[in-house]
Formats: sequence, C-alpha cells, structure tokens
Amino acid sequence: MNMVVILVLLSLLLAVLALWAFFWAINSNQFDDLDSPAMSILKEDEDQRPPED
Repeated sequence: MNMVVILVLLSLLLAVLALWAFFWAINSNQFDDLDSPAMSILKEDEDQRPPED
C-alpha cells in the first residue's frame, strides 16, 4: 500500500512538471511559427549550387 501512495505522488509530480513545461513553452513563444521550419528544408541554399560555367 505504501508503494501505491509513492507512485501516485510521483505521477502527480510528473503531471505538474509536464503542465508547467507546456505553459512555459506557450509563454516563451515556442509554438508561434510551425510552418517555416518545415518549409526551410525545401529551400535551396545559394552557397551550395555548383558554379555555372
């Protein structure tokens, strides 16, 4: 029975920690622009083009 109490308290602590991390990410604007990083992989860099002769 003691182990159940410890596990419940540990799971509550983990849930509070996850909730804090979620709200921290929202407040620090981590979810502002979700499309640009995904599209940047498709852009061709100017520096990596072979020289045109």
